[in-house]
Amino acid sequence: MAAVANKRSVMTLYSDPTDPYCHRVRMVLAEKNITYEVEDIDPLNVPEEVMELNPYGTLPTLVDRDLKLYESRIIMEYLDERFPHPPLLPVDPVSRSTSRLLMYRVESDWYRQLDIILSGKKEAAKARKELRESLISTAPVFGAKPFFMSDEFSLVDCAIAPLLWRLPEMGIEIPASAKGLHEYSKRLFEKESFIKSLSEAEQEMRG
Repeated sequence: MAAVANKRSVMTLYSDPTDPYCHRVRMVLAEKNITYEVEDIDPLNVPEEVMELNPYGTLPTLVDRDLKLYESRIIMEYLDERFPHPPLLPVDPVSRSTSRLLMYRVESDWYRQLDIILSGKKEAAKARKELRESLISTAPVFGAKPFFMSDEFSLVDCAIAPLLWRLPEMGIEIPASAKGLHEYSKRLFEKESFIKSLSEAEQEMRG
């Protein structure tokens, strides 16, 4: 099956339709208006085809002709370099490194808590409280510029959007006083690329 996938002329994304890491890759693909095929995969029953492409059997997995990629942040950066318009990372090395550091912090500070909540572990209640408090305390930063610490939409926003979309599903309510965060979320969720990136399952998360 992997040999068949390698011969495809169109890029293929193996994706879990409910997974935030897959969602952020789909958002980059939509923002770049890249033609691709999506194969929805049950993460509890990963087919042999994906295991042959990715030794970890994780999602998302991207196949672009002979190239096989996994780990969402690596895929996102590859897509930005492979399809440079519109650019989703700054051109200069200092700003680019700053954006990468922000993505790292988003993963370390917020996605780590999200993973605990979605896993249903006993620490979920504590993680839910910590994530909520962290987002609320960061609300002024969200409101300072049109996008996260930037005047331009970037990979950082692609990383943050799926997490914010899942807050109601995780039972996290952000108070109206966190105005900057609410306005930022609204800007992201109204973007054509965000709407296009949503799977049916993700659409249903917000009714």
